[in-house]
Amino acid sequence: MIENNSILQKLDGLVSRFEEVSTLITDPSVIADQQRFVKLTREYKDLGDIIDARKRYIACLNAIAEAKDILANESDPEMKEMAREELSVNEELQPKIEEEIKIALVPKDPEDAKNVEMEIRAGTGGDEACLFAGDLFAMYKKFCESKGWNLAITSVSEGAVGGFKEIDFAVSGDGVYGVLKYESGVHRVQRVPVTESNGRMQTSAATVAVLPEADKFEVNINEGEIKWDTFRSSGAGGQNVNKVESGVRLRYMWKNPNTGETEEILIECTETRDQPKNKERALARLRTFIYDKEHQKYVDDIANRRKTLVSTGDRSAKIRTYNFPQGRVTDHRIGYTTHDLQGFLGGDIQDMIDALTVAENAERMKEAEL
Repeated sequence: MIENNSILQKLDGLVSRFEEVSTLITDPSVIADQQRFVKLTREYKDLGDIIDARKRYIACLNAIAEAKDILANESDPEMKEMAREELSVNEELQPKIEEEIKIALVPKDPEDAKNVEMEIRAGTGGDEACLFAGDLFAMYKKFCESKGWNLAITSVSEGAVGGFKEIDFAVSGDGVYGVLKYESGVHRVQRVPVTESNGRMQTSAATVAVLPEADKFEVNINEGEIKWDTFRSSGAGGQNVNKVESGVRLRYMWKNPNTGETEEILIECTETRDQPKNKERALARLRTFIYDKEHQKYVDDIANRRKTLVSTGDRSAKIRTYNFPQGRVTDHRIGYTTHDLQGFLGGDIQDMIDALTVAENAERMKEAEL
């Protein structure tokens, strides 16, 4: 049973790679090469999970073989009863571990472990779109709190009657991009706006972009070429904020390696009263922005290979509708609907993300022919 098991054959090569990586990450020359070290420690963690599943799988197969042997050759009724129980438990466990291994063998998106920069922009619908952008931000804020992630607002442009024309924020924690990447795209809302006096239903939209935060070594920026300005940031914080020039603005001429064109990137950061901190956040956003642009070619290649919409990275795609009269949220990529609209906007979005993850894993398993 174990000799010619195809799943175990697939895992055999990974055992020696795991041993090789565990030696490499203790090698001083590897530790000195930050980029390589970060890559290898991620690989070590991923392989460790697979090797652990392999151990449990072998134990499960051995238990099944042993129980069958007892049932065939043992006459003691008590022994047989125990073997029957053991067999039933492990036969139920076997397909679960196999599924877990198959998913673990699907090549992971190397971005999944990263922190993210998110942008929510009000789209069509005027004031109502700004209010909806505010609702989406509150939803993500609660969701991030429930995951124990850290959310820091980078810059805000408020709507006339509330909500946001645009809000940019960073989320850091464990495996953030792998969870939030499915949120990129156009979110539509159907409801009677507070701003509508005659009770007509209106459809408005907001765009969400989720960008994996670039590591320092992934992007080449000539910091000497950045032009910095400081200004007084207005906004929450009362008297103190306006007296101090804590807001920072950076301008950077960037040459696109894919097209050869040069464009100016402008980034403002007014997040804190501490100017050096704002400079640091602005630099992080510049790195992420450039990485995103340079990375777009890679994202497009994936999108062309995969014709489904689970994660094509197409930010103009309408991905989800929030319908207030019917109290439902529908994700158009997988046809998933929940009727708990209030709970969903209250940050309870994990089930939707799980469904999207399952759909994407199925797609990638097909691609990897597992």
